[in-house]
Amino acid sequence: MTTPLPLFRLDGRVALVTGGSRGIGRAISETLAAAGAEVFVNYARGEAAAKETCEAIRAAGGKAEAVCFDVADTKATEAAIDAIAKQKGRLDIAVSNAGISIDQLLIRLKDDDLEKLFAVNLRGALAVARASIKPMMRARFGRIVFVSSVVGEMGNPGQTAYAATKAALLGVTKSIAKEYASRQVTVNAITPGYIETDMTAGLPEAAKKAMLEGTPLGRPGTPADVAAAVLYLASEQAGFVTGQTLRVNGGMYV
Repeated sequence: MTTPLPLFRLDGRVALVTGGSRGIGRAISETLAAAGAEVFVNYARGEAAAKETCEAIRAAGGKAEAVCFDVADTKATEAAIDAIAKQKGRLDIAVSNAGISIDQLLIRLKDDDLEKLFAVNLRGALAVARASIKPMMRARFGRIVFVSSVVGEMGNPGQTAYAATKAALLGVTKSIAKEYASRQVTVNAITPGYIETDMTAGLPEAAKKAMLEGTPLGRPGTPADVAAAVLYLASEQAGFVTGQTLRVNGGMYV
């Protein structure tokens, strides 16, 4: 009889969470740390929030360190991830969560806004994965998780460009999963639905009501709901899961 592994424990693992200081990213950082991982909390501009997240993790008995780089800067991203891998001698988990949203009808969409969305949401995610794969290949173990969006699967008026970046991540997930499965690196995506965060708090009440009405479970999700899914995909128990999209959307899209 096979001895079961401790459920969803990450003791001894080193993790990076981009955009890890606020909202969904903070919940992911805190959840991975609570499971035993040492977490590098990435931020681009919100230094105070990143430090606060790390302090909260340490206060709870976990290990965390803030690391500053903008995923849109591919060279800075790769240099920072290389430094983490050298410092710790490994990088086991990379959660590509950093992202931005610029909502606009297609006819009004500016080229600059399109470039910003692709630079962060897609090119930045690819840079994180490309740099993270190197130490994972050497260790013959790795977990890469992309945080996409339900909008990338179902579309949404006024979010054509955003949907394009998030839909692209699903194809990226499948392709990288096939490229590195032989090295025991798993690659998966999560597509959150309507999640209560600072970003969604600023939406018009009519938009919130419409999203809630389109969610069969009848409530918005929480950052903790998304973080729990990330924890599973980062764990030993998900070692036979790769190239998949895990929908955390309350039934909004099935």
